[in-house]
Amino acid sequence: MSTHETDKLFAGSIPALYDSQLVPLIFEPYAVDLSRRLAERSPSRVLEIAAGTGVVTRRLALDLPAGATIVATDLNPAMIEQARTVGTARPVEWRQADAMQLPFAEGAFDAVVCQFGAMFFPDKAQAFAEARRVLAPGGVLLFNVWDRIEENEFADVVTTALAAMFPQDPPRFLARTPHGYHDPRAIAADVGRGGFSAVPAIRTLAARSRAATPEIVAIAYCQGTPLRNEIEARDGSMLAAATRTSAAAIAARFGSGAVDGKIQAQIVSVER
Repeated sequence: MSTHETDKLFAGSIPALYDSQLVPLIFEPYAVDLSRRLAERSPSRVLEIAAGTGVVTRRLALDLPAGATIVATDLNPAMIEQARTVGTARPVEWRQADAMQLPFAEGAFDAVVCQFGAMFFPDKAQAFAEARRVLAPGGVLLFNVWDRIEENEFADVVTTALAAMFPQDPPRFLARTPHGYHDPRAIAADVGRGGFSAVPAIRTLAARSRAATPEIVAIAYCQGTPLRNEIEARDGSMLAAATRTSAAAIAARFGSGAVDGKIQAQIVSVER
């Protein structure tokens, strides 16, 4: 399996660790933001793509009008299963689906929402074209992507620490994929190639990432993301050592107790 294929592999213990460690660390504030933005439009039919373990889905179930229907999809069955296990405040239809080949009719939804998933789409314009196809006229595509890694302090520190640990072949998952799709011009171009005639609104939003200990941050990134696949591909016995090295680097930068780092994302919206 190639490196870029393992970037999309959320399996084994990753989904549970992702949901318990990474979601509260970095995803919660942006889930609240996306859900609030969408709720202001009062959509009645909502599709979520690349829903992961359901952090946005859970917020949508709380924030959207009572009559709104929510369909949440993800490419990875293990992530959908974790989301189902955690549950939502009201019924949600969970579907395994590829964002580039959505199994829904044209114009079936008033809104398509995606949190930190677009970076993983092999053909982003095709995924945006599919979102446009299933949107009704006047519907909105709303998504976010991480800004460059230098604006996301914990991810940057972990990446630098692991580069020193594996100097001949540094694991670059975080920089390459989660933080590799942040240029507003490239995003706008892909949205346009997806068939949207309107210019997307792109806003930068900073937030804070907090954890009780540096170890929590290290476990979240090294064991709760596909970075784990990269570490284990280099040396299957080194995951614990890589996690300790990352925790030490976090502690050296932010302190050995509770830690607080900057995170930053781009928020993108465009109407059909």
